[in-house]
Amino acid sequence: MKYEDDKRIVMTLDAGGTNFVFAAIQGNKQIVNEIRLDSNGDDLERSLNNILTGFTLIKEKLNCEPAAISFGFPGPADYPNGVLGNLGNLTGYRGGVALGPMLTEKFGLPTFINNDGDLYAYGEDIAGLLPAINEKLESVGNPKRYNNLLGITLGTGLGAGIVRNGEMYLGDNSIGGEICLFRNKLSPNESVEEHASIRGVKRVYCELTGMKKEDAPSPKEIYEIAIGELKGNKEAAIDAYKQMAQVVGDAISNAITLLDGLVVMGGGLTGASSLFMPFIIEEMKSSFRISNREQTNRLLADVYNLDDEDDLKKFIKSQAKEIIVPLTNKKVIYDPSRKIGIGISRLGASKSISIGAYAFALKKLDEKHAITNIVTTESSLI
Repeated sequence: MKYEDDKRIVMTLDAGGTNFVFAAIQGNKQIVNEIRLDSNGDDLERSLNNILTGFTLIKEKLNCEPAAISFGFPGPADYPNGVLGNLGNLTGYRGGVALGPMLTEKFGLPTFINNDGDLYAYGEDIAGLLPAINEKLESVGNPKRYNNLLGITLGTGLGAGIVRNGEMYLGDNSIGGEICLFRNKLSPNESVEEHASIRGVKRVYCELTGMKKEDAPSPKEIYEIAIGELKGNKEAAIDAYKQMAQVVGDAISNAITLLDGLVVMGGGLTGASSLFMPFIIEEMKSSFRISNREQTNRLLADVYNLDDEDDLKKFIKSQAKEIIVPLTNKKVIYDPSRKIGIGISRLGASKSISIGAYAFALKKLDEKHAITNIVTTESSLI
């Protein structure tokens, strides 16, 4: 769906474990300055009041009535009906909270809620990494185009969303893409989030240095120690991000094997991508030992770092060639290459989520309008 020139406005929210980020989108662009409020995730009443306050403040900034409210929220949830379940990072939302119906009642607007990872991937599919890479392929005359995308968010936890042929893949229970439940390569009795998260990076650094958990530097500070901008244990800082990258790279490899497409990463930890991305690529390029003791690559496709200039050039370069059709004098084009590219979000996670939420809302409104028109037409013919 293309909504670059659409005049309708949708109020959006990126709901994290720490902050709520409110905005308004029109034509795939943010049209007001975002508003940040504490999530107060352990106090339902305060949290709900902040959601109402945030959307009220955004609405006051608009010069016309918005068409809908649409936003990302962590799961588990009954997203189609706007009911939140027993959330992990927002403990106040337990036992079923009908947030969507509440906002529809308070603002008189259609309200759509989806998993934040799904909306992030959807936004990147519409206006982020996927179209940017396809444009680069077109610019060099390469006929290859990518239609599938795995979106990874890396921050408070590890999240993911899947877009297949321009459509969000939600699953029958709205729990598609729950990469946070993958097994941890370095600690098989734990989930990937015990390494692939803010707390994971801090924990590993503390373990390697003997530092108390409460004294742990922030991931940004650990990154600055690793690159020599701050004093500290440089080797431990590098290893903390390396362990995170090994776990993330393993999880991405498992997920992309099923999807086969581009990978885009966003979230707070991606500010350290220059440090950890080479370790992710190394993990994705690793090999297995098979039964006859030979080595085989764990992925069928070659992996490229789309933020590395040399890798990007190799990725977009066509390897297509002409081959002869057997028993004829005809030729066809054959491209033997299989490529997966992984890159960091150009938009940022919050903006991608907002664009994804915007497009999802307008798509649903258009579908409802089309159904109404069909029913009205059929009724007039009776």
